[in-house]
Amino acid sequence: MRTREALAAGVHRRTLYAMRDAGELDKLTRGVYRLTKLPPLGNPDLITVAKRIPGGVVCLISALSFHELTTQIPHRVDLALPRSARHPQLAYPPVHIYRFSKNAFKAGIHEQQIEGVTIRVYSPEKTLADCFKYRNKIGLDVALEALRAYRRRHGARFNTILEYARICRIEKVIRPYLEAST
Repeated sequence: MRTREALAAGVHRRTLYAMRDAGELDKLTRGVYRLTKLPPLGNPDLITVAKRIPGGVVCLISALSFHELTTQIPHRVDLALPRSARHPQLAYPPVHIYRFSKNAFKAGIHEQQIEGVTIRVYSPEKTLADCFKYRNKIGLDVALEALRAYRRRHGARFNTILEYARICRIEKVIRPYLEAST
């Protein structure tokens, strides 16, 4: 929970800090705490980022990892923000911010519950379109690996990928790869 959530629930700031000092609370990052008695988190970095930057959306390699479409191990959380949003200050975990246009940012957002926290992450199809858009930053090999993993899944929807590719203005780039994989 965040400090402001604890204060809103009636927990005094001194009580919160006393619990932290006594080892009853783990400090995940500045202003985000967790009871030590709870089992370990499955995705602590995503949960921390979701709590500290609620307007962001998990994207690119972090989203591929979330959807199990890559063998890459994310060393940071890739997060999409609208171009007009202010740059967030977060010491830990490492976060790489990507700026998306209004339409590209709003398209394909899914909300998932992890340990009672709502994580906003792009759908697998939108993530694939984004990976091809940012192929020069993350690597074309990562995008192709994700496309192959997606194709092996039952119910792959290539038309949906093309819809997101149109929104991201990369339809001409991704179309040959989709045609080759069908």
